[in-house]
Amino acid sequence: MRILNKDEIVRRFDPARALELIEAGLIAHARGDVQLPPVQNFRFDTSDGDCCVKSAYIDGEPAFFVKVSTGFYKNARLGLPTNDGLVLALSASTGEPLVLLQDGGWLTGARTALAGAIAARLLAPDDVHAIGIVGTGEQARLQLRYLADVVACRKAIVWGRGEVQLEAFCKDAAKFGYEVHATLDASELARSANLIVTATPSRAPILRREWIQPGTHITAVGADAPGKQELDAAIVGDADCVVVDSLRQCAAYGELAHAIAAGLRSEDNAFELGSVLAAGKRVRRDDSEITVADLTGLAVQDAAAAACVLHIA
Repeated sequence: MRILNKDEIVRRFDPARALELIEAGLIAHARGDVQLPPVQNFRFDTSDGDCCVKSAYIDGEPAFFVKVSTGFYKNARLGLPTNDGLVLALSASTGEPLVLLQDGGWLTGARTALAGAIAARLLAPDDVHAIGIVGTGEQARLQLRYLADVVACRKAIVWGRGEVQLEAFCKDAAKFGYEVHATLDASELARSANLIVTATPSRAPILRREWIQPGTHITAVGADAPGKQELDAAIVGDADCVVVDSLRQCAAYGELAHAIAAGLRSEDNAFELGSVLAAGKRVRRDDSEITVADLTGLAVQDAAAAACVLHIA
């Protein structure tokens, strides 16, 4: 079995090709052409950690993939990465392990950010006057980086819980041509930006419904496991359009799940991202609508990102 380390994976990764494969994978999922077993989720309360195991096979492809991804949120205090993980590619003909991608969770971050860019292309208002980023971690950075390929706006506002993290984020964002304002007040961000991405491991709402302005699009990627939540359930309940990566998954533990539990929205009143992509048109009808993309992360995205690195699709 071949082993690829993170440096080689990053060198081989082509974001444009990966985006094409992720879109194709999401469409295949919507059409029922993907085997996508239920996600295994682990929670470690004493160490503030979580782990998910995801797997997928796209019909007709030469390999299937199993991904293990971890997030241990006290690791920064120990001088360790917050996120880690690996992806294993196995032959769909013989079952033998083919390649172990020791990416340290990097591929998960990249494919999540690319899905955020896809959602923004389909749902963001035509005139984005400011991008709001909720969070200061690696995923928040990647979201802003890949948004540069689909949104012309280069003015951003970032919310975080500490000045040091905010300062570091602003320095990194400047490398991609962004002018960034930092704030410790989430309401300031919500009232200033009309394209917002939430990318935190929060277990309580950060954004409130009364802060969200007409015409805003929100892509929420943090609620990827039971117990996580970044949005007030009323935001999802009141949204003119909600797009999810998986109705089954998001109804179980995404932002949609909190709105369903509160009786504010039904599972039938949301669209899958793959179906929207297959239709080939934007969902937003006008720039006064509030739209939400609830992205919990699908193994078919992991399969697509890994296939891009391995050049097998």
